[in-house]
Amino acid sequence: MKIQRPTSLYGPPSPPQDLSAWSLVGANLLTLIMALWQDWVLADLLVVYWFQSVVIGGSYVLRMLNLDKFSTANLKINGRSVDPTPATKRQVAGFFCLHFGAFHLVYMGFIFSGEVGGSPHINLSMLLACLIFLANHSFSYRYFRDQDRTGTPNIGTMMFTPYLRIVPMHLTIIIGAAMGGGGLVLFILLKTVSDVLMHWVEHRILQRKAT
Repeated sequence: MKIQRPTSLYGPPSPPQDLSAWSLVGANLLTLIMALWQDWVLADLLVVYWFQSVVIGGSYVLRMLNLDKFSTANLKINGRSVDPTPATKRQVAGFFCLHFGAFHLVYMGFIFSGEVGGSPHINLSMLLACLIFLANHSFSYRYFRDQDRTGTPNIGTMMFTPYLRIVPMHLTIIIGAAMGGGGLVLFILLKTVSDVLMHWVEHRILQRKAT
């Protein structure tokens, strides 16, 4: 099944979302502090952010499935325009699960292969970092779910937004092993920029009401 990317639409910012963005930056910084304090290898940090990406993907699946009203403007499936029906909603969510999930299965294989920043060693501080991100994105999910119900978000745009998370992870997998200890700082900077950018996209694109 081939899905064509829809046109981006813009809307106003929201103060509660700014709070969520700052808390996400704080979660990234806390994770970096723990990583440097406990001498994590790059693969340890990749495991935490792999978990974060999976949580984000899961939250988007739930958001798509819980949409009451949504737009399919500029969205095509197998070359054909589609209507905003429950069947379309399930089809888009299902396609996203398979495609986003496949990306993360590949990344998990790289991470646990030991060829990217060493072999990961799961520990309590890593689990704590995962819980911090889970709490942060649970707040964001509830906020955006409620916002979805006040407007008519484009489900195609919603489906493509989480792929911003893949870019910094992909770059780190390519060059992280050669960076040694510096790869930790590189990765956290890339991920923080990606997180802030994604929140901006959610501000400006997904929360536009129907006109």
